[in-house]
Amino acid sequence: MNLESVKPGASGRQPHRPASVHAPVAHHFLFVLGLGLAALNHVRAAETLARREWTVDGVVRAALVYAPPKGATGAVPVVFAFHGHGGTMHHAARTFAYHARWPEALVVYPQGLNTPGRLTDPEGRKPGWQHARGDQGDRDLKFFDAMLASLKRDYRVDEKRLYATGHSNGGAFTYLLWATRGDSFAAFAPSAAVFPLSSSAEERAGLRSRVLSPRLQPKPVLHVAGENDPLVKFAWQTLAMAALRRVNQCDTGQPWEQSCTLYPSKTGAPVVTFIHPGAHEFPADAPAVIVKFFQQHAKP
Repeated sequence: MNLESVKPGASGRQPHRPASVHAPVAHHFLFVLGLGLAALNHVRAAETLARREWTVDGVVRAALVYAPPKGATGAVPVVFAFHGHGGTMHHAARTFAYHARWPEALVVYPQGLNTPGRLTDPEGRKPGWQHARGDQGDRDLKFFDAMLASLKRDYRVDEKRLYATGHSNGGAFTYLLWATRGDSFAAFAPSAAVFPLSSSAEERAGLRSRVLSPRLQPKPVLHVAGENDPLVKFAWQTLAMAALRRVNQCDTGQPWEQSCTLYPSKTGAPVVTFIHPGAHEFPADAPAVIVKFFQQHAKP
């Protein structure tokens, strides 16, 4: 019987149609297809990342590097993205995914070495970054210098568009790059971090030196902070963000992106604060906002 030709009965009700039986199967098929496409896109994104190595003071260092298709011939911006303590370059590439959000940029996800933590892992069993100038023999500052020098040799780097970002210990290292290599950068975006200490004496001096010790030159900066961060206390980060506004000579804040406040600067170096209600995690919507911020700022 052709069910499509059956007419309503006296009740006016349409007869049950088999299509409704097959709908869940179709939905399941589309769901599985969507998962497959997502997995394929992830594989393709991973294939764009190449492992590179540098020998620094006799130690082999590594990073995952994304190079845009025309990176060898056209001037390209460069983003350095640093994982947190205990993290890896692979996890950073998946979590930050700046290369997927800004495919025209050269993106570098460096790998840290085992490092004693200031807030966790005092034995140094997990990878991280030096905390201050002179710490760990400046091994990570030297690593950054080696990476940047080789990238400039291999690609046409746009030296007016160099950026650094990182989460937690990676965010603190981002601040350290600002304090020690600030002339090289156009903008910064640390997350869940405060300024690094410059000496153990300052560490003993307490909270004020913890967040205010470095002398930073004005630079555009976006700082991401969780209101319930149990590790890098929100109170510490609040002091740090206030110090940034003083350094950059900022005016009254105004709404920007969701969860963000933009503080215009008399020096042309605005501060953006991205405040979320979470803890020490890196917000899923932060990478897109950071890319937008970076794209708006270049060195004069």
